[in-house]
Amino acid sequence: QVQLVESGGGLVQAGGSLRLSCTASGSIFSINAMGWYRQAPGKQRELVAGITGDRSTNYADSVKGRFTISRDNAKNTLYLQMNSLKPEDTAVYYCKIDRYTTTDWRVRYDLWGQGTQVTVSS
Repeated sequence: QVQLVESGGGLVQAGGSLRLSCTASGSIFSINAMGWYRQAPGKQRELVAGITGDRSTNYADSVKGRFTISRDNAKNTLYLQMNSLKPEDTAVYYCKIDRYTTTDWRVRYDLWGQGTQVTVSS
């Protein structure tokens, strides 16, 4: 069984930085696209940033120039470096694997982590 575990959330003042990590564990052979999403209270979950297997990236307009998504395939880990944080970045952040292959060659889709809280105070 494959699991995603996120870490790195917390409380930070506006203008500060945080780095989120998401590590996949279990019977993984390879991971394709991955992404970070967030959900603020009373709002829908939204895509923050995505990265493909060949490391092409895309970002929500609201975080461009402030957030950087990256991945370490050897560690099956996804990162989100968040700089110049704003109170409106406050949300629960989730990582997601769009598609992965297990060690017994099964293809699986849409695996979510449990989420990590990011709170930015003004």
